[in-house]
Amino acid sequence: MNTGTRGTARRVVTAAVAVALAVGTATACEGDDQGTPDGKRATTSAPPATDAPTAPTATPTAPGAAEEPSSGRALTEAELTKAALVTGDVPGYEVTPLQGGDEPGTEKADEPACAPLAAVINGAPEPAAAATVYRTAVDSREEGKETQTVVTLILTAHANGGAPQVLASLRTAVDACAGGFTTRGAGSVSTYSDVRKLPAPQAGDESVAYQVTGAVAGAKVPLVFHVVRRGASVATFYTANFIDAKTPGIPAELIRTQTAKLP
Repeated sequence: MNTGTRGTARRVVTAAVAVALAVGTATACEGDDQGTPDGKRATTSAPPATDAPTAPTATPTAPGAAEEPSSGRALTEAELTKAALVTGDVPGYEVTPLQGGDEPGTEKADEPACAPLAAVINGAPEPAAAATVYRTAVDSREEGKETQTVVTLILTAHANGGAPQVLASLRTAVDACAGGFTTRGAGSVSTYSDVRKLPAPQAGDESVAYQVTGAVAGAKVPLVFHVVRRGASVATFYTANFIDAKTPGIPAELIRTQTAKLP
């Protein structure tokens, strides 16, 4: 996936280009003085989600009060597109299609146990989806701020029981790869120093949340993923903090509203 720019101090990044911006060529040689490809300071941190309770571990969660029972069907791309957040669904957030295209990344984990984490970073959760839709949600109230909230949404539909497998494999990978892992692709080697669980959001049929730590020019860069399953659909929410090493949050209202829209 490629990205466009928005503002002068921030790039809109997606899960698939996290490798390139956070841990791609920069982490191959952590001492190199490299930033984002356009030379700008990448800033995609989000404030902690404090307006909803969170589960202490990544275990199945009960559907939210606003959610109707899921159809359980693997949605088509047209149905995923209709279910995706749009501007106005969550007050203050502008939602747009992913800028620059939606081609998944190609990073492959050296350790097979860490392959599910690399797949999500690439923007293509495994097992492979029958349909995928990408969106970017930006807090327009924070326009011009260095820490403007930017969240990438990846909506995927999985047939033949694939959706539960996505979350199960991620839970296993988070534990197995806690000490970090390495990926390779397009002639680069990317090193992630650690992986750790985060409180899972209370949404959908089950959910998991975790942080993967990369680096830019030797500075730690937290990449945060919240993954929610509703029926045969999976909603992945991604953000990163390129300002400091603090764990960025993903607004709970984005997660709740998007999950509830999935039929």
